[in-house]
Amino acid sequence: MQILAGKYKGRRLQSTPSPRVRPTARRLRESLFEVLGPRIEHSRFLDLCSGSGAVGIEALSRGAGHATFVDRSAKMCNFVRSNLELCDVPPEQFVVVEAEASHFLSTLKVEIVGWWDVIYFDPPYSTDYSSIIEVISTSGILKKKRSILVVEHSVENPLSDRLSLLYRWRVIRQGESYLSFYERKK
Repeated sequence: MQILAGKYKGRRLQSTPSPRVRPTARRLRESLFEVLGPRIEHSRFLDLCSGSGAVGIEALSRGAGHATFVDRSAKMCNFVRSNLELCDVPPEQFVVVEAEASHFLSTLKVEIVGWWDVIYFDPPYSTDYSSIIEVISTSGILKKKRSILVVEHSVENPLSDRLSLLYRWRVIRQGESYLSFYERKK
């Protein structure tokens, strides 16, 4: 696994060989950033269920101003930290949080509301994550109108075109994976 573009292009990242960890495929990451394009520049990026951190580090490489990495596994959080160190990402540009996604979202303080421009949510495909998407949609943690939620999900777990206040404007399918792009219209 390596960074595809930007200032950290070509850097190889570490990950675990565990079959329970499913890194975002290279082609899917390429498609993700082709769609996000200039919206990444200077953005605040949340990599929720971050695994090795490849997606969030790719965002930083392409000009995101700050990334928050959240994963429930201490081991994966250590991989994220190692990968950030491998890329020489300045410490003021990231935060790594070991927490379940639902717990992380439920404990956000009021002063953090409206903190992210882009949220990338890549949960284990086998779990029901509709409640987490509902919290993201209704809580106001997306920074402003036209902020984006991208959900990577299985073809076996289709998502609706509307999630409370968020509307899907693009879907990309590659193999058994989908990327669904949502934004707040109000």
